[in-house]
Amino acid sequence: MGAGTSHEPSKGAEQPSAEGESAPSGPARAGGSRRFPSITRDTARPEGGGRAAPRDASAPARQWPLLSVLVAVGLGLLIVATEPFGQAFRIGLIIIGAALIAGAALRWTLPSVGMLAVRSRFTDITTYGVLGVAIVLLSLMAQPRPWLNVPFLEDAVHFTVR
Repeated sequence: MGAGTSHEPSKGAEQPSAEGESAPSGPARAGGSRRFPSITRDTARPEGGGRAAPRDASAPARQWPLLSVLVAVGLGLLIVATEPFGQAFRIGLIIIGAALIAGAALRWTLPSVGMLAVRSRFTDITTYGVLGVAIVLLSLMAQPRPWLNVPFLEDAVHFTVR
């Protein structure tokens, strides 16, 4: 064999066990090292990323938290796109923002939310919540005839635009 090649696993590498699972070897097995392996073989699922319904349920039923948020966002987009009544853009955007806030609430309360879990629980809740609140507030303050007047924001807009 060439120089530098070896069939022996490096220290801290994983070796398959009799059950087919990989077990750490070297110092990691003895509890001496907590280093990550040099080659990543798999990624961990996000916390709460398991199925939201039993395995024997259909695929849409297993992903009901994500589907409920997507249906609400789709409804909001449909209302904005078709404009069936006056101020429809505002109502549609409020529905979209409320769907994101509901997604944050689902992520916070349910132990398993399926594909609604993308990152850590804290990051998902923060992202969904902040974006949802921002969309709702901006839709309430949209011109013409805003439903919510925030005086210091009007001053900031007038200061930056003039």
